Amino acid sequence: MRVVIFGATGMVGQGVLRECLLAEDVREVLTVGRRPTGQRHPKLRELTVADVGELEAVRAELTGVDACFYCLGVSSLGLDEAVYTRISYDYPLAAARLLAEVSPSATFIYVSGVGTDSTERGRVMWARVKGRTENAVLDLLPNGYAARPGFIQPTHGAVSRTRAYRIGYAVTRPLFPVLRRLLSNHVTTTDGIGRAMLRVAREGSPRRVLGNRDLR
Repeated sequence: MRVVIFGATGMVGQGVLRECLLAEDVREVLTVGRRPTGQRHPKLRELTVADVGELEAVRAELTGVDACFYCLGVSSLGLDEAVYTRISYDYPLAAARLLAEVSPSATFIYVSGVGTDSTERGRVMWARVKGRTENAVLDLLPNGYAARPGFIQPTHGAVSRTRAYRIGYAVTRPLFPVLRRLLSNHVTTTDGIGRAMLRVAREGSPRRVLGNRDLR
């Protein structure tokens, strides 16, 4: 497979990138983002763009890919709805629309989150916006999916770019083994999400919205 990853420098993206590079049936991994990953690997090619919402310059590179894993995201803390919508709706839809044109049969998985509001009418801003994005991806792409992980344990050195999250993970790290035993259906890992995405790319899934239990 030829795989493209958006947001490979984020915590989830780091885990997904690792699993793609390890997978024997992945021959090439393209990363698209505003900054390089800092990794070197024979399979890896990195495409740096100034604006993730403007992808025309990389159209040729995304032609004929087999899967796109959209892991780019941002915390809603401190952001108004307009800014959050640009990052969490406009950006992923720019990628999805381009894939629909140049790689229409590709598997496209948008990383959302538990609590996302598919009705788009709830009181929680981030949940409404992500619900709108999920619905648009599923409508646009026949092989489009939304992944809704719950509590994510960073593994194999994956680190969140959000300072508040890094502090939270550092504080709760001793509790990870307990959480995984007591709340197994609500906890996953960065590498586990990567393996789940690859499995969907290989085999498809009867569910197009994948909750944490499905990802596990």
